[in-house]
Amino acid sequence: MASVDQLWPPQARPADLAALYDYPPDLAAPYVRVNFVSSLDGAVTLANRSRGLSDPADRDVFALQRTMADVILVGAGTARAEGYRGMRPTDEQATTRAALGLAPVPPIAVVTASCWLTPEHPLVTDTLVPPIVVTVERAPAEHRAALADAGVPVLVAGPDRVDAAEAVRLLGERGLNRLLCEGGPHLFADLVDADLVDELCLTISPQLVGGAAGRITAGAAERSHGLRLASVVHDESTLLLRYHRS
Repeated sequence: MASVDQLWPPQARPADLAALYDYPPDLAAPYVRVNFVSSLDGAVTLANRSRGLSDPADRDVFALQRTMADVILVGAGTARAEGYRGMRPTDEQATTRAALGLAPVPPIAVVTASCWLTPEHPLVTDTLVPPIVVTVERAPAEHRAALADAGVPVLVAGPDRVDAAEAVRLLGERGLNRLLCEGGPHLFADLVDADLVDELCLTISPQLVGGAAGRITAGAAERSHGLRLASVVHDESTLLLRYHRS
């Protein structure tokens, strides 16, 4: 990202982006950061995957955000579509995490009302730390038991639909306060509806996609939650925006 420049605020131009994207210090409760990439016309996927909209600058910031998180929260649909596996930090990422006092590897927390994840999935088998499954009381008991037997923590956050506030609370109880949500749109909508979003990091990809791709949120409720622009970074024609809770 040699050409990266910060447009706003003009007085804050860190040599590296770590200072810009770090979480607030001394968190005593979960801080929810959400990260998305979108085309100029609002599409969140190209050929059904977000990677089609991403570029090296977006991927660098994506990796940086993961480096600074205690836990990575993702919906089951996104985990399936994007082929999620456990994070494997590079030496540089491991050094950064150690300097921040973080665990060597952040777990992936998968939100799934059906308890979809199985012990054979790469998120369980191809990882350095077990994932966390956030599910509901009505999820099949045999699925929950199989995951628990495989060493996967299973958190129950609601009777028949995952309660976003309860999910965040349960993760906070485990000391996972630096929370990074990577989607998908339904999970983001639940976080918005519960007024849990502290920060939105949105990459604007310089593409017009058309078609029927969805927005970054996909929920029935329509509500307004004001955010405040925190920073604007660009790499050639790609914009990397950060918004904080107003």
